[in-house]
Order: sequence, then C-alpha cells, then structure tokens
Amino acid sequence: MRMNRFLILLPVLFFLFFVFIFAACGHFSPTQILNLNTKIAVQPTPTQNMTVFLDTPTPAGTSTPEPLTAEELLKNQPTIKSQPTMEAILPQSITFPTPLPTNAVDWRPPLYEIPWAPGPHDHFYFLRPIAVNEVNWPLPDYRYGGTFFAPDIVHTGIDIVAPRGTPVLAAEAGRVVWAGTGLYFGVYNPEDPYGMAVVIEHEFGYKNNPLFTVYAHMDEIKINLGESVKAHQQIGILGNTGFTTGPHLHFEVRVGDNNFFQTRNPELWIAPPQGWGIAAARIMNLAYGPIEKLDVKLTSLSTKKVYQARTYTMRGINSDDYYQENFALSDLSAGYYQVSFDYQEQNYVHTIEIKPGVVTYFSFHPDTGFSDDLPIDKEESSFTPDFDTN
Repeated sequence: MRMNRFLILLPVLFFLFFVFIFAACGHFSPTQILNLNTKIAVQPTPTQNMTVFLDTPTPAGTSTPEPLTAEELLKNQPTIKSQPTMEAILPQSITFPTPLPTNAVDWRPPLYEIPWAPGPHDHFYFLRPIAVNEVNWPLPDYRYGGTFFAPDIVHTGIDIVAPRGTPVLAAEAGRVVWAGTGLYFGVYNPEDPYGMAVVIEHEFGYKNNPLFTVYAHMDEIKINLGESVKAHQQIGILGNTGFTTGPHLHFEVRVGDNNFFQTRNPELWIAPPQGWGIAAARIMNLAYGPIEKLDVKLTSLSTKKVYQARTYTMRGINSDDYYQENFALSDLSAGYYQVSFDYQEQNYVHTIEIKPGVVTYFSFHPDTGFSDDLPIDKEESSFTPDFDTN
C-alpha cells in the first residue's frame, strides 16, 4: 500500500524538480554566476606587456595577497597595445637592399678550414665575418667592382645583409690598426662613408705583403685600437652607419697597404662552403682589355638555378695577381654550369665545371671565343700564406 502511494507521488516530485531547475536557469546569467563571492586564485595569462615571475618565494615579513574574485580578475586584465611597424618608424625615403631568402635552396655547408689552399694559386685565408647561423654570403647586387649611387663611386668590397645587431667577427687573427669613424679620410670624420669601421692587420701576409681586412657600417665597435684579436672573435655589431641604404656589413680585403686603392675581391679570399667552388674569368674586348659592366649569367644544369654577376668597373679596384680577372662569383655548388652573356648584339654560351674547393677559371675574347686554360704563371711560385713565425 505504501509502495502504491510512493508511485502516485513520484510524477509530482519529478514535476517540482524540473520547475526548480528551470527557475534557477532563468534567474542566473553566466556573468552573474562569475560574480559569486567565492574567491578564485587564478594565475593571469602572460602578455607582451607583462613580466611573469614563476616560482618566486614571498619575501619574509610580507603578507600573501588575497586571491582575486572572478569579477576583479576580469577588470584587472592588462590591455594589449599594438606595436608600431617598421614602416611607421622609418622615413619613407629610406630604401633597403632586399635580404637574401634563407630557405633550403640557399643553405650552405660548413666552410673549409682555413687557410684553404689546395692549389698554388688559391688563397682562401679568411673566415666569413658573420657566423653561419645568419646569411653570410655576398648580396648579389652589391658585389666587388660595381658602381652604385654615382658612376664614379666603385664598390671596393662585398656587402653581407644580416639583422641589425648581428655580431661582426674577425675573419682571422691579427692586430687592430683602425677602430672608429673616418677610415676613408684617414682622420676622424663623422660624415665618413665607411661609418663605424675596424681594420685588422693579420698575422700573416701574401707574397711578402701584409694583409688587411675591413669591417664597415657597424653600430658599435667592441675592440680597441692596437688590440690583438683571435679568429672569429667579436669585434663589433652590424649596423647602418656611414653611406648605406640599410643595415649590412661591408667587408674588404686589402693587400700591401691599408689603403682604399689596395683592395682585392673578397670572394677569392674567404673560404668556400665544403663541396662548393668559385668561378673567376677574364672577359676581354677586341683590344684584349677587360669588358666592364657586362652582365654574366651562370645556370646550373642540374638545378636550373640562375646566378648572375657583373664584370668589374676597373677604376680604383684590382684584379688578382694571378687570375687578372674582371669577374668572380662564389658559393656555387659543384657541378656543370652554362655561362651566357650578350656582347655587341651577339649571345655567347659556354659550359664550365665548378669543382669543389677551388677556383674554376675561364677566359673570353671575341675573336677566339672561350678558353678554359689557366693563365701562365709568370712568377712560377707558390702563393701560400706567409705566417709570422715570431
């Protein structure tokens, strides 16, 4: 009998339960549920305007702060402010060299150990002045012997584009013979085109001549005049001082004298990546003089990738003592390449093999065409570095 009464009351109990639930849902909104007086200890989410200290003990003598309620937490959330873009900061008249892409196509193997001189005419004595974790090969449009800004301004080095603030490293051991602004004029001058620059005279020479390397356009110099430095020691920070169109490092090799007119093409002096090589050529006119400002393309027959460089403007720059080249292109993976250029309304094509770790040389004359024969070694001497044994 009691069971029957319970069964009769059961529907009534279910009805009252659902009425209570729906009444509760209609009375409280989600926001109001958060406003309950229950204290909630919540770790705020880090943002770009917050510094978060994890696992920091509470100093002695201080009380532990009360946890925030959910309402207080919502009110105290920091506002994220947008950061200005580079376009908003920089004057619109400034133009920058386009940095090289750093995808897999542009990956380089480790460099050969220096001094690297597998043949009597090779002189790869220097490391790259930028570490391998950044782009450290020449910007294609700012090579040795090019003219920029004005027809009479010749580029006496190579430019390497890397982020501003990148460490600049000594290409080899030596002594600092210049550190500051004024290298071009030889005296302090804040308007000097090299900007903040360092010159190192190295511990070894070339054919009884001293060797110097130049590092220009830095934002900061980290060594002093007269200081001895080791190979790949940091000497400064890549920057944008002097005559530049954007942050980069200008790097030179000087032979015989620390002089603007004593430079050589650094692409024939810095160690190539392992298994890669360099092309050098003497491209002549009918009078056997060097053809200037001629665009030359090298196309890899295996990858079809095209590399391009321009023959030197010879005013104020120097060819290698042996190759007497007016064209050079480094960082080429070993293999076969098609050389092509247009001269006097005619297209010329030639195939060369880039061999690993060495210079592949060729020459051209309009009457005789291309030749892969090496220049005659008039001095018949070995061009190995003269390291100071003292």
